[in-house]
Amino acid sequence: MLTKKFFKTKDEVEVTFEFGREDVTSVALAGEFNDWQPLAMKFNKKEKVFRTKVRLPKGGEFQFKYLLNEDEWENDYQADKYIPNIAGTEDSVVSTHA
Repeated sequence: MLTKKFFKTKDEVEVTFEFGREDVTSVALAGEFNDWQPLAMKFNKKEKVFRTKVRLPKGGEFQFKYLLNEDEWENDYQADKYIPNIAGTEDSVVSTHA
């Protein structure tokens, strides 16, 4: 799940990435905005979800995926859209257009 916070005085958007599935013990976020280097997401025990926040430039679209349990790639079930990738599957896309 994606949540976005637009700032009036900055040219960036704070995007909260959230992923929850009962069989998952670790989630990392990888995308164009971090050179596809997995960034570990923090687990919220109360809500039973993994979550992290990233600030991205306004007016862009960024591909990303979640790395589950260090070996399974998964899309965001509520991404803004999906586009084909070079591996023959799809990547999630987050849009930062206002």
